[in-house]
Formats: sequence, structure tokens, C-alpha cells
Amino acid sequence: MPRLPRDLDGYAVRRAFERDGWEHVRTRGSHMLLTKPGVARPLVIPVYRLGPDIVQGLLRTAGMSRERFLQLLGE
Repeated sequence: MPRLPRDLDGYAVRRAFERDGWEHVRTRGSHMLLTKPGVARPLVIPVYRLGPDIVQGLLRTAGMSRERFLQLLGE
């Protein structure tokens, strides 16, 4: 299983999720809120640098695999 990159920018993570169909709803303070039709919970992505533990939590909430995320991140 590939490792998640360290120190990802919050905006890069947001772009990866937007490529998967998530939509940016709003930014409040230092957090961005993304929603996707058919998914009950929204994603809350911090604007600052993210470690692998935070990204892993976002992937769990979104129901996305690491491989899929890394593929979307590289596009």
C-alpha cells in the first residue's frame, strides 16, 4: 500500500477531492467545507499544511482509497 505524502497543502487536497465530484461549499476561517451528492457527511479540510493522519481521516470520511486519492492528486 503506497504511503501518503507528508505536508500536503490543503488546497491541493481540495482539488483532488473536487476531481472526484466533491463541491466546495464555503470557506470559514481556516477550514473549507466540501459536499458530495449521496454522501451524508461533509469534508472539512484545513487550509494549512496537512499531515498524513489528517488526510487519512478525510479519506475515511469520503470512503476513498489511498490509491484513488494519489491518482487524483497527481492529475
